[in-house]
Amino acid sequence: MTQRQLYLAAYDISSNRRLRKALYVLRGYASGGQKSVFECYLTHVEKSCLLKNVSTIIDPYEDRFIVLKLSGGSHIHILGKAVLPQDGYFYYIG
Repeated sequence: MTQRQLYLAAYDISSNRRLRKALYVLRGYASGGQKSVFECYLTHVEKSCLLKNVSTIIDPYEDRFIVLKLSGGSHIHILGKAVLPQDGYFYYIG
């Protein structure tokens, strides 16, 4: 089985048209998120596909997109209203 890693993906896109396209792409990979920041459990191949798809949308001179690998070894603490995961393959304990 392919190992998934927890990533945090975020963007700052200046054009509303590109913003909608990027949001549509990112929601396909995200298990949760808010506004322009999303939690994604990705395999290496899925991460590569995400970066490839987003790179066709953004303008590298005006927009920003970042994917950060998060350590899965520590406990995740959630403050405020939590959003249930959308992907049924994962089991969260919190």
